[in-house]
Amino acid sequence: MGQSLKGKTALVTGASRGIGRAIAERLAKDGAMVALTYNASRSGADEAVAAIEKAGGTAFAIHADLVDPASVPALFEQLDNEFTRRNGSKALDILVNNAGNAGWVGFKDATPESWDTLMAVYARAPFFIVQAALDRLADEGRIINISSAAATKPVTAAPVYSMAKAAINNLTHALAAELGPRGITANAVAPGYTRTDANAAFRENPELVKAVEAEIALGRFGEPSEIAAVVAFLASDDGHWVTGQTIEASGGYKL
Repeated sequence: MGQSLKGKTALVTGASRGIGRAIAERLAKDGAMVALTYNASRSGADEAVAAIEKAGGTAFAIHADLVDPASVPALFEQLDNEFTRRNGSKALDILVNNAGNAGWVGFKDATPESWDTLMAVYARAPFFIVQAALDRLADEGRIINISSAAATKPVTAAPVYSMAKAAINNLTHALAAELGPRGITANAVAPGYTRTDANAAFRENPELVKAVEAEIALGRFGEPSEIAAVVAFLASDDGHWVTGQTIEASGGYKL
């Protein structure tokens, strides 16, 4: 098992399932101690931690409902306590902003409440998580924001989601400039259509799947592990000279 991240600590938000879980598992496989957050699915978080530990890695889970602004300071209080207990230090090396919620709200169906809920998790939370992390983030650390191909190729069925992900790309660029003097890199990874339980119902419709795959150069949905591999590269020493970038990992969506 490769240990390119041995001795590093990582926080991955929204990692009880899907892409977030794959990222947490990959970073742990590469040697990092991984803190992962969850909201609704405690059982999913427990399963992710158990899978990491079974594979020889180290992880723990923290509850965080990122719709609530108060969840960010509470998250870091718990994170500090756990890292200090386990490592003797609250230092954080790798931050992955991945958490999300139901993004498929159309233009006509959107309400101020649904808009606020989506933007809270997809845009506000990453901003304030980074803000809270700055005095804990080690020099030469890594910030990796999970964006979406929808940020530059908007999905008409999910305009608020698309807006929020465009904001993440902009934030990433700003963070790279802000934190460069400390050697901290900031990048975004933008998945396209990826095979997760969040789109399982969608994938039960063969015609819809065929239509989507026709728009992907490599002709299929991605796998969470393929997104995690890109994140792992950016988190590693090999990724130290890449910053301020949005890397689309979509198999060539709508080229």
